[in-house]
Amino acid sequence: MAENIVGVIGAGVMGSGVAQNLAQSSFKVVLIDVAAAALERAKKEIYNNVRFQGFMKKDKSLVDNPDTILDRILFTTDYEQLKDVYYVVENVVEKWAVKSEVYPRLDKICPKDAVFAVDTSCYSITRVGALTNRADKVIGIHFMNPVPMKPTVEVIKGWHTSEETINITTDLLKAMGKDWVIVNDSPGFVSNRVLMLTINEAIFLLQEQVATAKDVDDIFKKCFGHKMGPLETADLIGLDTILYSIEVLHESFNDSKYRPCGLLKKMVDAGLLGRKSGKGFYSY
Repeated sequence: MAENIVGVIGAGVMGSGVAQNLAQSSFKVVLIDVAAAALERAKKEIYNNVRFQGFMKKDKSLVDNPDTILDRILFTTDYEQLKDVYYVVENVVEKWAVKSEVYPRLDKICPKDAVFAVDTSCYSITRVGALTNRADKVIGIHFMNPVPMKPTVEVIKGWHTSEETINITTDLLKAMGKDWVIVNDSPGFVSNRVLMLTINEAIFLLQEQVATAKDVDDIFKKCFGHKMGPLETADLIGLDTILYSIEVLHESFNDSKYRPCGLLKKMVDAGLLGRKSGKGFYSY
């Protein structure tokens, strides 16, 4: 087990952002995805993102070379490449059927002392830990999007998560230039238990024609000083992720206040997922 090699599962928006942040923090990264096309997209996105960061920096001595960053990342579909990692960050789609297959596989391949971090919007960390033989080494890290630019994360302590695991995690986050807030395990934690309700209710306002998307967002930005409104935030996160998350909350709490808005379901069915599809509540 090498203490500078981190596995990242899932090469979507969050996974590629985590991999980029780790590589820019001098870690070696094993980025895993079941789809080779997703890995190719991630490679291009990371290259372009690092290059763009370089353009934005005034002090060019602090600019990362995109090729150097990519050289630190192994893009692969082979889980066996995780045999030497000391830490894994899982970022697969928010579907229990998918997540529940990943962890027993990781448990068999990764070193017995490796820590598993669940980068999830809503799933219980304790429930994920029960899929493994190392529940004390399972912890939640809710990264914000875009990962390299967001300075703070939500860390979630499962029922069995040990203090050692918390310390290893905060050391990793510190090396990545992140601050953190530690909370206890509950579906949705703090951020998404509040945020998903807010976004879902904003979509209800749109569905009921109370206001336009721009008007809803302007109220939050101009009245409350938010940098983004709830519908802009939904487009950034991805409407499919919003729907999956609110469905998990609805299932977990069995409370009607978490019922997904019909318009949200319809937009996901139509492929209007936000920024990643080019159109959601706004066009991109």
